[in-house]
Parts: sequence; structure tokens; C-alpha cells
Amino acid sequence: MAPENHTDISEFLLLGLSEDPELQPLIYGLFLAMYLVTVLGNLLIILAVSSDTHLHTPMYFFLSILSIVDICFISTTIPKMLVNINTHSKDISYMGCLTQVYFFMMFGGLDNFLLTVMAYDRFVAICHPLHYTVIMNPRLCALLVLMSWFIMSLDALVHVLLILRLTFSLETEIPHFFCDLAQMLQVAHSDTFINNICLYLLVVLLGMFPVTGILYSYSKIVSSLMRMSSTSAKNKAFSTCGSHLSVVLLFYGTGLGVYLSSAVTPFSQSSAIASVMYTVVTPMLNPFIYSLRNKDVKGALERLLSTAASCL
Repeated sequence: MAPENHTDISEFLLLGLSEDPELQPLIYGLFLAMYLVTVLGNLLIILAVSSDTHLHTPMYFFLSILSIVDICFISTTIPKMLVNINTHSKDISYMGCLTQVYFFMMFGGLDNFLLTVMAYDRFVAICHPLHYTVIMNPRLCALLVLMSWFIMSLDALVHVLLILRLTFSLETEIPHFFCDLAQMLQVAHSDTFINNICLYLLVVLLGMFPVTGILYSYSKIVSSLMRMSSTSAKNKAFSTCGSHLSVVLLFYGTGLGVYLSSAVTPFSQSSAIASVMYTVVTPMLNPFIYSLRNKDVKGALERLLSTAASCL
């Protein structure tokens, strides 16, 4: 007899990356290490920016906000996964699943918007250097962050409210290590037409404008650099843009790769493993990219660590 549909279902089952018991300790150790490295690396970026007065600029303000968002982004999914592996369980409560969907959508979207804001910051700095401090004033910087936060909070709330109207069977299995919105729509036992229309519409709208903004900003930056006669000025501009451009390519490359591949083939555990790239690896690599490719951040980190070592 098939399980009855319920709107008041109490829990889902997360299948994770592998159901092989022998692989669970390896997965646990690997993801615990990546989580700790991500949190520590981004915390160091935040401390370096806040402690060094030379980094109290719009560019590094946005970088510190990006680090906060990355910590929150990875904390939305990995701790629950680690708890499930440690307790040999696959359960996640219905409200816990909705909470994951909400914060995953919000922080993932915030990453998207912050990368766009950072591209705009570089555009103003390179193409309009004389007006940079006037245009990128603290009020505008705070407003851009708050607007991004508000838009993505509203977007995530819309999706969660639409999920509440769906019905699911008892012990519904989600072939992922977290509650992915697209997967929840696939396992629902009621009509998801409105949910899918809303999902695709908002993804197109909230994805198209940031990507267009980034492409426009960098087209203007490249055009401006081509007109520069000073080699040192070009090198300085490239160094300030290099870190951000690397993060942009990593974020969009991994995210688009996963979703394009899942659009061609049915979502499987191999796709869940591929999604680790943008949900875990990208937030982990961001601090390394900015610290290794940016002399100002590298210097601030060295001063911070030397100060901490002298206090011990």
C-alpha cells in the first residue's frame, strides 16, 4: 500500500553523498575539515579588515560582508550533515528542511549580489577614480548591502511560503545532503506548477541582473585599462580586480556547471557530489584567493598573526 500524502509531515530523509557505511567516517572527516577551514579562513579575513585601518575602504568592507555570508552559507548545510553522519541518521525535520531552504536561498543569493556590488566598486575605482570617495560613500555601501539582504530575504520567503502549500508522502527521501529547493519540488505529491514558474522566473530575474552588472562593469574596466599608458597603473588595477574576478569565475562556473548538468541528466548522488563545489569548496577557497592574490590583505593578515603571536 502506498504511503498516504500528508501536509503535516514531520520529517524528510536526506540520502547524503553516499549510503556506503565504510565511506561515512571519510566523508565526516573531510567535510569537518573543510568546514573548519572555511570558518577560520573567513574569520581571519573579517579580523584583518576590521583591525587594519588601511583596509577601511568600500572594497574591503564588501569583502568582510562576503566572508560573513560565506560562513553563514556553509553553516546552513554542513553542520546538519555532520550531525546526521555522527548519529547514523538521515532525518531532518519538516521545519528544519524549510529553514535550510530559506537560508540557503538567501545566503546563496547574497553571494551573487555581493559579487555584483564588488564589481561595481572596482568599476567606479578604475573608471572614475577622482569621484570614487564621493560615489562609494559609507551610506551607499551600507544601502547596497541592506538592499541585497532585503531582496534575497523576500525571495527566499516567497519560495518557503509556496512550499507550505505542497503535500509530501511519509518518509520522503531527498537525494542530497541538504534540503535543495529543486529536489523538494521533484519529490512533492501535489501540483508544483506555480512553484516551478516562480522558481524559474526569480532565478532568471535575480540571476540576469547581477550577471549583466558584472559583465558591464568588467567591460568598462577592460576598456579603461586599454587606454592607460602607465604599466604600473595597469598592474595595480589588474591586482585589485584579479582576486574578485577569480571568485566570480569560481562561483558562477561551479554553480552553472552543476545546474546545467542536472538539467541534461536526472539529479543523482553524483550531481549532489558535484554541488559540493559551489556549496562548500567555493566558500572555503575565497579567503585563500583574496589573501594570496591581494597584497593589502596578505600584509594585514601577517600583521594580525604576528600581533597574536606576540600576545601568546
